[in-house]
Amino acid sequence: MSGSGERAEALFCAGYNCAQSTFAAFCGRMGLEEKTALRLASGLGAGVGRQREVCGAVLGMTMAAGLLLGCDDPADGAAKTATYAMVQDLCAQFKARHGSIVCRTLLGLEGESVTPVSTPRTAAFYRDRPCGGFCRDAADLLDAQLTRSATQSATQSGAAAPEKADKP
Repeated sequence: MSGSGERAEALFCAGYNCAQSTFAAFCGRMGLEEKTALRLASGLGAGVGRQREVCGAVLGMTMAAGLLLGCDDPADGAAKTATYAMVQDLCAQFKARHGSIVCRTLLGLEGESVTPVSTPRTAAFYRDRPCGGFCRDAADLLDAQLTRSATQSATQSGAAAPEKADKP
């Protein structure tokens, strides 16, 4: 488990949603204040506003990956393709571990009604819900991607690879 994975799980267990927890675990490396990271991701929890669509941990991972490694030039098709390939790879790894990237499928909530009311965070909630682990795993996957990207960059430039990313 990476420092970011531990941080993501701890944030979830402190009451933040899955998207907030995973995204904010990288706020130090993204150059964002934690409060800003938490607000940016706040509407994406529980599968986008509790609609049980794409898992919030996956969304938080994807947002952090985009900010840290994504493209910003709309004319750079190669960079856009590389970003999409990276995100597809991260999602495929998450899906291989957990069977899906869809919140309702991950939680076995197919067919249940969608409501914006958050589930109370109780000891039973944390015991029964796998979401903290999803946050940890998504952050660990991104940490591994960041390490690979840093190693590739260092290899291409002939420099030594940077040390493993700092813990927030």
